[in-house]
Amino acid sequence: MASVARDKKGLCRIQYFNADGERKTIRIGRVSQRSAETVCGHIEKLVEASITGRTVENATTEWVAGLGEVLAAKLVRRGLIAPRKPSAGEPVTPALGAFIDEFIASRIDVKPGTREIYQQIRRNLVEYFGEGMPIGDITDGDAEEFRLDLIGQKLSEATVRRRCGLAKQVFRRAVKKRVVGRNPFEDLVSTAKGNPDRFYFVSRGEIEAVLKSCTDAQWRLMIALSRFGGLRCPSEHLSLTWADVDWERNRIRVPSPKTEHHEGKGERIIPLFPELVEPLQKVFEEAEPGTLHVITRYRDTRANLRTQLLRIIRKAGLKPWPKPWQNMRSTRQTELSESFPIHVVCAWIGNTLEVAGEHYLQTTAEHFERAVKPPQEAAQNAAQKSSEAAGNGEKKKGENRDDDPKNALSGANAMSHA
Repeated sequence: MASVARDKKGLCRIQYFNADGERKTIRIGRVSQRSAETVCGHIEKLVEASITGRTVENATTEWVAGLGEVLAAKLVRRGLIAPRKPSAGEPVTPALGAFIDEFIASRIDVKPGTREIYQQIRRNLVEYFGEGMPIGDITDGDAEEFRLDLIGQKLSEATVRRRCGLAKQVFRRAVKKRVVGRNPFEDLVSTAKGNPDRFYFVSRGEIEAVLKSCTDAQWRLMIALSRFGGLRCPSEHLSLTWADVDWERNRIRVPSPKTEHHEGKGERIIPLFPELVEPLQKVFEEAEPGTLHVITRYRDTRANLRTQLLRIIRKAGLKPWPKPWQNMRSTRQTELSESFPIHVVCAWIGNTLEVAGEHYLQTTAEHFERAVKPPQEAAQNAAQKSSEAAGNGEKKKGENRDDDPKNALSGANAMSHA
């Protein structure tokens, strides 16, 4: 059975269940109740015919023949009627599924992970519009309804924006190839938006507990690289080689696969922060001669490191925080911004001030506590915190031993080039 429903704005939609028992919606806009019921009745007949295989009644067939292009296109993409044949001389635009396949195949400039993301938006678009939907028949209104459908799937605002941005890319190609005259997704909001509700400041006490719960040195190093080095996981962890670690100058070159397609953004240099020295040294000591990469486990970028990290966090007796890897990067950027100029911190973390402000920099409880303290006490605490951030973990007097990683520079480079 099909039914008529209206939203708060009075816009009408027809809801029904298809042959698989899935609830589907066809929005028909602002129409009278009588017109809505007429549309609902014919859609119900079309649904029954698609389920049972029976011939559609003549009255419904005549109704379909007289439909306008917009509603007819909606019925086509729901598989309730066949696509209309173009009139003589009318240009024919490619089918949606075929065009997206051509678009994905042409993107030899992107990584396999990005191609998988394109496959996701292909599934979304084809599921909503239909494999054979001519892309020239998709209107601005259809694009807006596609966005509403994503929201109806209970996807987050950030995910909806990302999916609309991907759809926008696909149709931008269609415009450039002059397959369509206008990008129906162009006006949809697709800019990534931060969600402060999912920010979490990972304290040093928490991260120390997590590090103690790790079962091996490589896991401790991966966590330290995110929390204290601000590296992206897994791409930057897996790209790091021993030749990138400059023990003598206390610096690390971080290859950045995610941003390498931007000019000058393929790598960045970060300090060899004191918190990274011991975890790096331990992994170095365990590495086999000739080892190239710092992290040798989980070389497959499809490995689910998040699941294992959540296990480690729980083992430490802590409740897993949202976005566990990214919030460690976010925490480090917030922490460093207390002691260094923001443009320097952004260079170390590998983002821009705009991105940092939207997705990384956090307001913490400590900020409020410091704000209500007397000025003199607040200044003393800030100076102490800055000193600790800059010098925490410095070698104690007389600690320059033979096993100091700085003295192993030649050995590390020999391993990486063996």
